[in-house]
Amino acid sequence: MMTNTLLIIEDEALLASELARYFSKGGWEVSIAHSLQQAEQFLSGQALDPLVVLSDMNLPDGNALDLLEKLKPEIGSSEWVFLTGYGSVADSVRAVRLGAYDFIEKPCALDRLNLLVEGAARSARAQRRLEQQTASQNHQYSIDSLIGSSPAMTQLRAMLKQIANVPFSSLIVSGETGTGKGMIARILHYSGSRAAAPLVEINCAALPRELLEAELFGYEAGAFTGAKKRHRGLFEQAHTGTLFLDEIGEMDLDLQSKLLKAVEDLRIRRVGGEAEINIDVQIIAATNLDLVEKVAEGLFRRDLYHRLNVINIRMPALREHKQDLDQLVPQFIAECNRKSAKSVSHISEQAWQALKSYDWPGNIRELHNVLERCVLLSNDHNLPVEWLQLQAPQAAAAHHNAKVNQEGVFIPLDGSISLHEMEKFIIQEALNRNDDNVTGAARMLGTTRETLRYRVQKYHLKCKF
Repeated sequence: MMTNTLLIIEDEALLASELARYFSKGGWEVSIAHSLQQAEQFLSGQALDPLVVLSDMNLPDGNALDLLEKLKPEIGSSEWVFLTGYGSVADSVRAVRLGAYDFIEKPCALDRLNLLVEGAARSARAQRRLEQQTASQNHQYSIDSLIGSSPAMTQLRAMLKQIANVPFSSLIVSGETGTGKGMIARILHYSGSRAAAPLVEINCAALPRELLEAELFGYEAGAFTGAKKRHRGLFEQAHTGTLFLDEIGEMDLDLQSKLLKAVEDLRIRRVGGEAEINIDVQIIAATNLDLVEKVAEGLFRRDLYHRLNVINIRMPALREHKQDLDQLVPQFIAECNRKSAKSVSHISEQAWQALKSYDWPGNIRELHNVLERCVLLSNDHNLPVEWLQLQAPQAAAAHHNAKVNQEGVFIPLDGSISLHEMEKFIIQEALNRNDDNVTGAARMLGTTRETLRYRVQKYHLKCKF
């Protein structure tokens, strides 16, 4: 609970003592300064961090507004209430501009002054709670919270430190499902200059086109059936902060054009509205699709892609930095222990072997879910190997079930082979028939060399470029 601390700045000793007695009886912890110089000594370096400052406006050594202006960056979460016998319009305007809570002419009734101070205290408490929450989120989503000492993760952290220090307008985070793209968006927001402003998130694949448009841009009352009152869209809610558009590649083409206009002009119009609204947001878009390929196929606007792709961050798949399992696994187990009141602390050699030989197609998310299951179902301090339930790599099954002949390939459609495995198998077979030559394989598959080259890298296939 926050202490009710009050600093009284008043050069009249009798009045200062009377105020101190009154507020002390009300449960306040009161300090008195008889001059601005003494007050500055209290406040500078936060030797004293009062919830409320109750100050005379004019003191023998200067105007208290000058002190507020000087110390505001250091004590921004303290509310100031001014007492004045020389109230002037100029001082009143300046007090408001500097963020003073209120001012009152003296002499004044103590009960009225108490109401004013209590209101200032509530405002200061709310500010401090917000600061504490922001500090907690900043720590939770700091760049150093990205675990791993592999070259891939070391390079990613270095890149994020650079990006967090620049006022970027938009960027794209790409990577397979489960690699932590949402985590990157939160790290960039809470590590950047907009950390105190809102972070608003939406999954573009979760809503149909009409609902997604209404959510992004808002709507006026009566804009469509069920729109009973005005609704502020996510762009407005994220004003001065960050808008995170997950699965951007799934957005409808018509809506992409409206998004492009909003990002370029920094103005939006609510559905059913006429007025344009100015916005100030930075955009972080995430996708597990190849947007370059979708642009080539006409499924994603080229101009929107280039507008968003000011910076591109690629999240490595877990199979590309398996050495980080040595740090990730104990960390995730510790988190799961705290949530489930378990005490798993030992990982057998057999368990490590299973964890490190698996390719983790679901990446970090799959790893966390597997370990959570094991911890929840553990009976002692050992990680139960039987609950890992890691399937054998299905690529082998794909090769076993798929048949090849001179005319083409046969792939069963009985659910035993996933779409990704089919694609990988076909590409590998085309490479085999062309002596691992990408150009020849691309010609055989009726695609471009660039498109095939991307997929070869995606599936870690051997080839000749």
